Amino acid sequence: MTIPYGRQDVTAEDIAAVVEVLGSDWLTQGPRVPEFEKSVARYCGSRHAVAVNSATSALHLACLALGVGPGDVVWTTPITFVASANCALYCGAGIDFVDIDPRTGNLCPEALARKLAHAENAGTLPKVVIPVHLCGQSCEMKAIHALSKRYGFHIIEDASHAIGGRYRGGPIGCCLYSDITVFSFHPVKIITTGEGGMAVANDTGLARKMARMRSHGITRDPAEMRGPSDGPWYYEQLDLGFNYRMTDLQAALGISQLGRLDRYVARRQELARRYDRLLADLPVQPLWQHPDCQSSWHLYVIRLRIDDVGSSHREVFTFLRNHGIGVQLHYIPLYRQPYYQGMGFAGEQYPGAERYYAEAITLPLFPTLTEAEQNEIVDTLYRIIM
Repeated sequence: MTIPYGRQDVTAEDIAAVVEVLGSDWLTQGPRVPEFEKSVARYCGSRHAVAVNSATSALHLACLALGVGPGDVVWTTPITFVASANCALYCGAGIDFVDIDPRTGNLCPEALARKLAHAENAGTLPKVVIPVHLCGQSCEMKAIHALSKRYGFHIIEDASHAIGGRYRGGPIGCCLYSDITVFSFHPVKIITTGEGGMAVANDTGLARKMARMRSHGITRDPAEMRGPSDGPWYYEQLDLGFNYRMTDLQAALGISQLGRLDRYVARRQELARRYDRLLADLPVQPLWQHPDCQSSWHLYVIRLRIDDVGSSHREVFTFLRNHGIGVQLHYIPLYRQPYYQGMGFAGEQYPGAERYYAEAITLPLFPTLTEAEQNEIVDTLYRIIM
């Protein structure tokens, strides 16, 4: 039986919460959605939260709320899921990538500073930068935020991996260093709503724009309407929006899961520390943890010290898979995807990302992973690399 790299934990309490909604008058946009939004905003210390059907939708709406459109360019990291870049293209904008620090896998502030200085001279500064908190560890947001003040770009934190994490003592999602932060509630993430996402913000205008755009651009708020109301049934479409709504069924599951978030993160942190100890004598290097960060540990990634390993990266990965260890690789650099290769991106522009991709393997990590399973994972890794 394969040990997967991630697994959701759905309890009887979660099931009861969903069943309660099934017996109610509301299945789609009912009272559970705003309750979930308020709970996440309160947890993160942000003023507003907008629940949607995926983190991809949240990224798209965040770009739209910040006015991203044709003629603009958005920068992000190449080591991420495709949604972090696709969201800019959905808006008709261009995309570019900033190299990573291969020690952490996160967008490198020094590389960002160099690229911004060049872009300023060329007149090609970005409208938005999207740092991605890989594996649950925050990027160095204070440095990135300082650069945003100097060069005038907006920031969307892609915290799809990172709810429950902390940066410089505050919760990821407080938006102290960004305009908008986005979370994912996919089944393998820290908490789940089945599918779903959330955008949190402190700016009321941004939150209202995202909330309206998630539901076809329609408002029923008289304060937002452009003309007089025809009656109590009246609504107006103010924008060309989308059907990105979260359902009450999903929100009920999210509320229930949110109550265990800190417990989940604590267990992930405990397992990560145990991996660190078990792997200490092997020719592998876990991702470096910045002292300003407390990761939520969505993923546990190791980098192989290839010169000290008797097998290739591919051979190690295949051996683990063939022996029931459901390893994964997060991620293939986006510029290697055929769609992005067609835009002229090349690996030599991103040496940090290339090095990371040649060495990285994601080991299984989830709250219900047992120590016996973790021992099996490490023992199997030992057999191929020692």
